[in-house]
Amino acid sequence: MEQTENIPREKQEQQKETAPAKHWKKWFSNDWVARNMYYFLFLAVLAVIYIYNGHYAENTIKDINRTAKELKELQYEYKTVKGELMMRGKQSELAKAVEPLGLKELKTPPVKIVESREK
Repeated sequence: MEQTENIPREKQEQQKETAPAKHWKKWFSNDWVARNMYYFLFLAVLAVIYIYNGHYAENTIKDINRTAKELKELQYEYKTVKGELMMRGKQSELAKAVEPLGLKELKTPPVKIVESREK
């Protein structure tokens, strides 16, 4: 007698288990997938574009950082060269630089030569 009582319960449990499965089958039938294929394709393309955009942004940030670092190095080099040029451009430094060539600093101002236009 117990077996006959268990059979209906087992069938009820099986029906409860298969009922949600039928529900999902209804949602994911071939017809439903076919109707929404363009939407799935659209979502896939959007995902690819999103991933590409992330990679592109990372590469752009790397380029910006590399360029900023290069700019900073060039600014340091510019300041160094400018300082050296300013130092070498001083009259005392120029006098020291041309002394080995036999040139000496003038003690008197230069004389202006004027050409006369007589014919």
